[in-house]
Order: sequence, then C-alpha cells, then structure tokens
Amino acid sequence: MDNFRNIGLIGRMGSKSVIVTLKHLMRFLDERGLNVILDQKIAEVIPGHGRQVCKQKLMGEICDLAIVVGGDGSMLGAARSLAQSNIPVLGVNRGNLGFLTDISPQDFEPRIIEILEGRYSVDSRFLLEVCIRRKGEQIGELVALNDCVVHPGKATRMIQFELYIDGQFVYTQRSDGLIVATPTGSTAYALSAGGPIMHPKLDALVLVPMFPHTLSSRPIVVSGNSELKLVISEENKTYPTVSCDGQVDLSLAPGDVVNIRKNSRKLRLLHPQDYNFYQTCREKLGWSS
Repeated sequence: MDNFRNIGLIGRMGSKSVIVTLKHLMRFLDERGLNVILDQKIAEVIPGHGRQVCKQKLMGEICDLAIVVGGDGSMLGAARSLAQSNIPVLGVNRGNLGFLTDISPQDFEPRIIEILEGRYSVDSRFLLEVCIRRKGEQIGELVALNDCVVHPGKATRMIQFELYIDGQFVYTQRSDGLIVATPTGSTAYALSAGGPIMHPKLDALVLVPMFPHTLSSRPIVVSGNSELKLVISEENKTYPTVSCDGQVDLSLAPGDVVNIRKNSRKLRLLHPQDYNFYQTCREKLGWSS
C-alpha cells in the first residue's frame, strides 16, 4: 500500500447511481482494512453507514486520499475545498463527460487496487484566484479550477469592460463577457465558446471573448503567471456577474475591478498509469479513432 490508509469519499448529491457506487466502494475499501471517512453531506443520505464523518473542507486534514464519485462538477467543487491541503484526489465517473473523473464505475476495483499499491500517475493542476474590488475595497475572493467568467447575469444585453494583462492595456470590449480558463478548463465552457484545447501540463491561461461586438476579437493564450485585471465600465446599465466553475457567483457593479491570477495551491489529481489525455479527448469529444 502507498500509505493511503484513511480514504475520504465525496459524492454528487441527488443521484441514486452515485449512492450505489459509494456503497460498493465502501465495502471494497472495508475488505482491505482501510478507514473510510464520508463527506458530511453525502453521509446524510446513507443511513446506518457507521463511518466517520467530516466536512469536505476538513477532509484534507485527516485523509490520505479523497475519492470523488460523480461528474466533473463534483470534482470542481471538491478541488476548491481540498487543493489547499495538498491531498491527492481520484475521480470515479458518474456524470456526463468525465474529463476529471476518469475511472469507470463498472471496473473501478482493479483501477483502485493499482492506485492503492502505488501504480498511478499524478497530474498537478493549478487553480485561479479571483479578487473583486469596489472603490478600492475588497468585496470578495473566489477560487476556480476550470474558469472564471464575467457575464451579464440574468440580463440579455452586452457588457463593456477594459482588460489589462500584467498592467498593460489590452482592449475595451463590448460582448456577452469573457472566459478566463486554465488548461483544465480549456475543454469545458471555453471550448464551447471557440477556445483552444490546452494540454493539462501547460502553464498558461486562455482568454475567450463571448460573442464580441467585433469580428477581430479572438481567444488569447498568455502565461500562467500573468496578472489579469478587468475593469467593469461605468457606462454599463446592468450589473454583471462573475462566476467561478459555474458554481460560485458574485454580483458586480459598474466600476468594479476583477483581478485574476494563479492560486498558490494546486490540485493533485491521480490517474491510472495508462492514462492518456489524447485518448480521453477522443472518447469524450468524439474524435475519430
């Protein structure tokens, strides 16, 4: 065993198939004499489980490995909670695409045995740190693994903002917003908006305009260490929204400043030894084989 003695289990809520897989996983780990710790939220829908329970944010402090059962959305939420503790995370896919949760629930046993025995590859994925300031005062700080998106919110009109990269003015844009994605997020919302696919090992960010009011606006790929600043124009008649991973939102006002940069923490994502990013793209994106 690779010192994975305390195993934390996290599951997507509201899914019967996730509960079935979790129960199977609990029995499987019990048979190997491992200590199973359940995320508090999922424990509430598994009565009589008899396991230790903790909040997701604390799981990184007491577990050696976290296993997420669900889709990529479940992994995104877990990543924001667990990245600060440096705990390795493994994903069993019970969602749709499964770029991040890549182990099949049909044959997870041999895969997890390999990982418990130390036969795995490690992906180090960086996160984004998003700071929002209003009249010089910080009003919010968010974290994202996939992307940070500035968009009109519930309004159906364009927004205007200024973009600066490393203190240099880039442009004033009128559009439906801007997606700032990590390599991890390049196969998510940014891809749907016409952005490029970036290999997970790249140290880069991609900025993808959403329906810009000019034909010359194209995605821009910049260094992963870039400091980005978006200034919401005072001329906006609506209040835009900033969203992280499509899961955490904060309302913006005209004049607000959104600063985006790489977070100091990284997600340690485990894969089976034969994991192949391009094979995943073929399977998930329908590329010809």
